[in-house]
Amino acid sequence: MGRLVAAVRELPPESTQQAVGYPSLFLLVALGALVPVVPTGAIVSSAAVVAFHQSNPLSLLYVFLVASSAAFLGDLALYWLGQRGVRSRGGSRWLASLRGRVTPERLAHAQERLESHQVPVLVLSRLMPAGRIPVMLACLLAGMPLRRFARGDLPACLAWAATYQLIGILGGSLFPEPWEGVVAAVGLTVLISAAPGVWRRLRGQHRDHQEHRDHQETPAGNEHPGPSDSSGPSGPAGSSGSTGSSGSTGSSGPAGSPR
Repeated sequence: MGRLVAAVRELPPESTQQAVGYPSLFLLVALGALVPVVPTGAIVSSAAVVAFHQSNPLSLLYVFLVASSAAFLGDLALYWLGQRGVRSRGGSRWLASLRGRVTPERLAHAQERLESHQVPVLVLSRLMPAGRIPVMLACLLAGMPLRRFARGDLPACLAWAATYQLIGILGGSLFPEPWEGVVAAVGLTVLISAAPGVWRRLRGQHRDHQEHRDHQETPAGNEHPGPSDSSGPSGPAGSSGSTGSSGSTGSSGPAGSPR
């Protein structure tokens, strides 16, 4: 068992890491851009941890360039596939997949922000977990050309790669062994990715509970008028009838008085 743990902890030589690591990093990040289920942030952070412990000072720069370029090309490919679906009458599988991952509320919010700020919204959507797809779908439905999307997506991919590389550098600097830094970086990126979804779920449950409580506290008697509302107008009618009868009685009194 001790030999197995030692074999897991031992990394291959740096030449092997570079020959295998950079192409694997590019393919995984590009695939994660096309299929938004691959944890690309954790992959970049893990690669940064390994590069931090290497002797080559340019290893971190290589990780940054490979990750940002792969994310940029993956975004352009996904946007191009989505454009084909928008232009086609029957749509496409890629556009339907994008629509299925976005709720109408989040899409409306992304469209509202995109009208006023395009490039900042693209940058923030790349940095926020699960924020890239709603903004990309809003750009597709707004008819944004591919070149304009590329101009806004390039700084977004650079900022995204730098952010997750900093997380990896932090994990690599805290632990002496690379595998310990990889575990810490992956755990932190997973926590960051899951936090917004958990917050939205909790806020939605609180809103539903509040609406249910307000509905229960609404008095049901206010919806129908009480019996006193219909008895009010009959009072003057009755009084006028008695007045009329008393008037006729009083008029009959003087008729008998001369006798």
